[in-house]
Amino acid sequence: MKKKLLVALCLSIAAAHATAADDSADLVLSGRIDGAAHESYIELPFEVPAGTGRITVEFDYGGREEKTTIDLGLIDPQGFRGWSGGNKRMFTVALDDATPSYRAGPLPAGRWHLLLGVPNIRQGAVSDYTARIDFTPADLPERLPAALLPMLREGAGWYRGDLHMHTAHSDASCPSQQGAKVPCPLFLTLQAAEERRLDFVAVTEHNTASHLQELRGLQPYFDRLLLLPGMEVTTFQGHANVFGLQAGLDFRVGDTVRDWNALIAEAVRRGLPLSVNHPALPSDERCMGCGWRPTGGTDWSKVVAVEAVNGQDAGTPVSGIPFWHARLNEGYRLTGVGGSDNHDATLRDSQFGRSRVGAPTTVVHAQSLSQPAILDGIRAGRVFVDLDGSGATLDLSARHGEAIVAMGENLALPTDAEAEFELRVSGALGARVELIVDGRVEPLLADAKVAMQEQAFSWRWRSDGGRHWLRADVRAGDGRLLLVGNPVYVNFQER
Repeated sequence: MKKKLLVALCLSIAAAHATAADDSADLVLSGRIDGAAHESYIELPFEVPAGTGRITVEFDYGGREEKTTIDLGLIDPQGFRGWSGGNKRMFTVALDDATPSYRAGPLPAGRWHLLLGVPNIRQGAVSDYTARIDFTPADLPERLPAALLPMLREGAGWYRGDLHMHTAHSDASCPSQQGAKVPCPLFLTLQAAEERRLDFVAVTEHNTASHLQELRGLQPYFDRLLLLPGMEVTTFQGHANVFGLQAGLDFRVGDTVRDWNALIAEAVRRGLPLSVNHPALPSDERCMGCGWRPTGGTDWSKVVAVEAVNGQDAGTPVSGIPFWHARLNEGYRLTGVGGSDNHDATLRDSQFGRSRVGAPTTVVHAQSLSQPAILDGIRAGRVFVDLDGSGATLDLSARHGEAIVAMGENLALPTDAEAEFELRVSGALGARVELIVDGRVEPLLADAKVAMQEQAFSWRWRSDGGRHWLRADVRAGDGRLLLVGNPVYVNFQER
């Protein structure tokens, strides 16, 4: 039997009432049911404002100790939108994604209803319920309620991830069970990341947000691996990743989007950190649109990162490191990151220039394993790239007087003042440290060999009062890059 709200009132079921939003919800529906609601349905109306891009509902009720059960569903102005029964206490619906049990799609303004099903409540029992509802604006889709931003691990530390990968939602392929080449399922990519013991991955499909739905459903299962939704914005004039994406981003530079600066400005407006990908690749029939060649230039002050290492390109003519160095020398504080650009999750070793998941690994110092913290860590620049995903570490800091700064931070250093630098390296026994100042390798260490499993190197550096940057790499005995560190900045403008 279905009971509309007025009928429920006649049966002594307390009507839901909307209250002003508190600090954690835009709308609260609350009420009480009693034994008269046994084996009935109740529709709780609420108004969805125009311009809403996401609805998130958190629902709870009392009386479980007396075997009271309330199931949950959703009805939009056109009809039934989903039903999770008693298996979920939180769900979200948006244009591109929804919690499994619910349908993604447009969110029309007007009267919606939460649908409550009551398979059991004893005679004489009562149950108080509360539904907390958040509305995310369509023009700010990344403004998510806290319930949709899980923290998988508390505490500051180094978190390891892969910032560039593709699945069947774009152009990834891998062998089927019978060996045919087929679109590679997203689940395999996440399994490969788990095998590599990564803490986070950014799934960055080409020009689509179709993977958001699958990521939404898989995150509860992968409760050790943070799933960051992203997009590789793929244009005729260059590619760039955006991280934290919750809705599509128009990629048609030179058509519906004026130029790359307009696209970058839209990413900034939405709070999406943007990283320019494989900037030194060719842009011709070998790799159409792959190199960074935007018409109208680039407003680098609004760009967060450069993909200094893409797959296996370190030490090759298409390495992104010289391009990154040139931007640093121009005075821009850009975080150097890496990404496997993996297109086949079944790879367990690098093959023919292709990279397995997690090679390279971008290692981020963040306040927790959560999307906001990881993205803040990338913005801050306390990041290094582990090219093999070996687990080795690198951290650089500098001190002048009472001021201590880490990678990504700026140190004010007057003319003729000296800074004390310290580099800590672990897991790279037998390798050598390489120190780079303004793009040039400088012999600042008397002995640059890594002779211990964990080792600290220190040196002093005198300022000429100008703008400089200093960073460290670690190379194997054969000269191959193992670790790429981000700079400590000296006398740069603050971000």
